[in-house]
Amino acid sequence: MPRPHLPMRPAWLCRVCAAQWPCPAAQLDLPTEFHGHTLALAFYLAAMMHDAMDDMYRLGGRPARTTMHARFLGWLSPTRRPRGTDRH
Repeated sequence: MPRPHLPMRPAWLCRVCAAQWPCPAAQLDLPTEFHGHTLALAFYLAAMMHDAMDDMYRLGGRPARTTMHARFLGWLSPTRRPRGTDRH
């Protein structure tokens, strides 16, 4: 059974592949794990981003908010509006 791609704190690298977490494998696994609950996934990732930024500050780093947002939340698919609801 494959090991889950989970973060190793405080470095926030993947325990399996050592890439920045959420690594590409985690980005594939997490939507499946949270299937049908995309809002819960977004809240989970936002909480993980908050924890990662706290850890980085404690280690003396200065994480850029835009970079962290792109890393933790930027890869999520945007919510699609139903047809006819776009406003111009």
